[in-house]
Amino acid sequence: MKPLRIALGGISHETNTFALVATGYQQFERSGILRGEAIRGQHKTALTTIAGFLELEEDESIELVPLMYANTNPSGTITADAFERLTGELLELLRAQGPWDAVLLALHGAAVADGIPETDGEIVARVRRLVGPKIPIGVGLDMHANVGPLIVEQCDVLTIYRTNPHVDPRPRAAECARLVVATVRGEVHPTQALVQIPAAIGILRQHTSEEPMRSVMADVDAVLREPGVLSVSLAEGYPYADVPHMGMAVVVVTDGDQASARRHAGGLAERTWARRAAFIGRAETPDEALRLADAEEQGPVMLMDVGDNIGGGSPGDGTMLLEAAVRLRVSGFLAILCDPVAVGQCIATGVGATVSLVVGGRTDPRNGPPVAIEGVVRVITDGRYEDPTPTHGGFRFFDAGPTVVLETTLAHTLLLTSRLVMPSSLEQLRSAGVQPERLRVIAAKGVVSPRAAYDRVAVRTILVDTPGVTAADPMRFDHRARRRPLFPWEPDLSFQPMD
Repeated sequence: MKPLRIALGGISHETNTFALVATGYQQFERSGILRGEAIRGQHKTALTTIAGFLELEEDESIELVPLMYANTNPSGTITADAFERLTGELLELLRAQGPWDAVLLALHGAAVADGIPETDGEIVARVRRLVGPKIPIGVGLDMHANVGPLIVEQCDVLTIYRTNPHVDPRPRAAECARLVVATVRGEVHPTQALVQIPAAIGILRQHTSEEPMRSVMADVDAVLREPGVLSVSLAEGYPYADVPHMGMAVVVVTDGDQASARRHAGGLAERTWARRAAFIGRAETPDEALRLADAEEQGPVMLMDVGDNIGGGSPGDGTMLLEAAVRLRVSGFLAILCDPVAVGQCIATGVGATVSLVVGGRTDPRNGPPVAIEGVVRVITDGRYEDPTPTHGGFRFFDAGPTVVLETTLAHTLLLTSRLVMPSSLEQLRSAGVQPERLRVIAAKGVVSPRAAYDRVAVRTILVDTPGVTAADPMRFDHRARRRPLFPWEPDLSFQPMD
């Protein structure tokens, strides 16, 4: 028998439409557009969506062909040029190397390109037009996807992570791939139902091991055990994208039973909606958070810099917590800032040199101004590190560019990077000679994503309400394209998905 030929590709981006700078093609290039064998090199031993798709290669009856995968940090709206170039390349590779028995796509679900609000759905729709109606398409999405009807209509199997921090991309993608292969072989006949919940979860309440999401995900597991159900997904949504489909959503895949898929999706959506009041959280001010951390007898205490959350599209050079730590004279404090200018100045002086300079505050004035510091350059590294343990998103290989460790006269440690990297691995510190267990307070530019790593050492985690394009309260943003009504903006709306 001829092996099944399955194409693998993807374009993954979480788009913050409130960010100041658009995302162009060059940003994807700087992050590294992977083609062919390079995809295996970066993902075969990782825990990513791509890694889950690559598990199909263990089956000798399948020929999996990696084509192209583009991924970059969350940032502003994708330019029309970047979207067309990336999508055009993916389609051309599909066209040139076909025919195919199936296609697997690693997307994000919260991508927004200029003039194309439902960008992920548009990518799948273009692939569908190319391969035709009979070729199964499987799609793996991030849990922060804003799921609209187009993407569900255009693919055969859609799966979404079930954890936040995202430590299950690989098994979810493997689940998607297995169902697609079973579809090609005629073993299952997937039918999908989408129910969009008219609610946007604040980022403070999205941890799936904490309430209310812990109970929501228990409901997901219960539906998964129902007869005939192949897959169940619940998207938390991404509130920093001003698009009509922003918000929570449920997708249920059943074996040939559309009515059952709709019934289960509606029931899960209804039970989730009943918990909506618990989706509203609160965070501490920078000063209060630092006082609480300083009062702890042991450390480290994690301070989550919500408004400068790299994983949500912020620039990573905000100084609100650093400024407060300097002003309040909190010792044993560590901050990670993306500041290539300061890195260059430190490298020019060399290890062991004393420097006086300003750090941070170069991108968005809402995140705080540059802070003047004086200290000693302790370490200079190339910023590359590897983490084989579960990290947010499952990534294994990281590159923060030239990196400097600076010890200040106020007993603060600054880790200054040249490239923007989410603080999702303890190896970011350890590779630079910093032992996180010995610190009293660590400021991380994230909300939930760092916790897959930092919960291993932190004695306490405090969410901090800082300003910026990922501020804690989504109602602070001017959403003009969102659905109306939508909770929490319109708190008194009714929702009956079973009607």
